[in-house]
Amino acid sequence: MLEAGQSYEGGCLCGAIRYRVAGPSLFESQCCCRDCQKATGTGHTTIVGIMRDQLEMAAEPKIYTNNGESGGWVSRHFCGECGGRLYTSGSLPGEVIMIQAGSLDNPSQVTPQNVIYGKDAVSWDHFDPALTVYDLYAPR
Repeated sequence: MLEAGQSYEGGCLCGAIRYRVAGPSLFESQCCCRDCQKATGTGHTTIVGIMRDQLEMAAEPKIYTNNGESGGWVSRHFCGECGGRLYTSGSLPGEVIMIQAGSLDNPSQVTPQNVIYGKDAVSWDHFDPALTVYDLYAPR
């Protein structure tokens, strides 16, 4: 977990967009929802939940917005040059945004606490057996 006073840095594949995240993180999870599967082309994505004001962007990303399973809107922020995903925001998490851990300079800094949307997990995608898998969200 990203602690208060610590930071993560990251960016897109081509380097056109850079960002810095100041701690603490609210959660670090693996998400198996169908939207994340479609957006990443794999079984799950690893996310770092933070408050919007903890993110400092060096350039403006492109945004794709759709309706999520919850009924609210979900926006995926990505580089317009290389397509690299950076973070996700939405109407229901409000001021909470989810950084894509794979866009961090050092993704090994992230330690997922749980798996969310386990109801959508595909059989070929395996998780650390020590992680609790929630059908939807982890309790806060």
